[in-house]
Amino acid sequence: MLQQLSAPSGTDESMTDEAPARSEAANLVIQAASGDQGAWSRLVDHYARLVWAVTRSFRLGDSDAADVSQMVWLRLLEHIHRVDPERVGAWLVVTTRRECLRVLAFRKRVLLTYESSAFEAVPGDQPELDADMLADERAVDVRRALESLPDRWQQLMGMLMADPPTPYAEISATIGIPIGSIGPIRGRCLDKLRLLLAS
Repeated sequence: MLQQLSAPSGTDESMTDEAPARSEAANLVIQAASGDQGAWSRLVDHYARLVWAVTRSFRLGDSDAADVSQMVWLRLLEHIHRVDPERVGAWLVVTTRRECLRVLAFRKRVLLTYESSAFEAVPGDQPELDADMLADERAVDVRRALESLPDRWQQLMGMLMADPPTPYAEISATIGIPIGSIGPIRGRCLDKLRLLLAS
């Protein structure tokens, strides 16, 4: 696919690493690295379909695919002086796959906690700036969702999310909820939080 996107029209030469289309792409990388905006635009146009095709292979929605695409171009801009110009296509494929996997992994992680300070101690898989920013945004969303719950529900979730969790008997005595009602109320709280976070 990379060769198809890079292949020049009307050439009789075989597709090798020294093919004209590859040299053209490498020249665009070098020119873009030196600050040539026109070269950057042509480079993005040259490989946009490749990046998009990789995101679609992960079955991401249009919004997630667009976010990944934007992040990939930002990464290239950040690292353009270190990327091998002759291998920019391969670099884009690997970077796009990593960003897609990051999006998919992020979707699976939702942390519910009552203590706002708990978010500061959550370890990240990747200490990169964008991952920290995304985690902070998600933490704010979860905190806002929790704060929109009734006060007793907030207190209940805080006690259940404590480390270690507060025993049901203590929760019942503190909040005044029958022990048999704690589980069902917890389920309603989580359902409400899922709806709030989904919206």
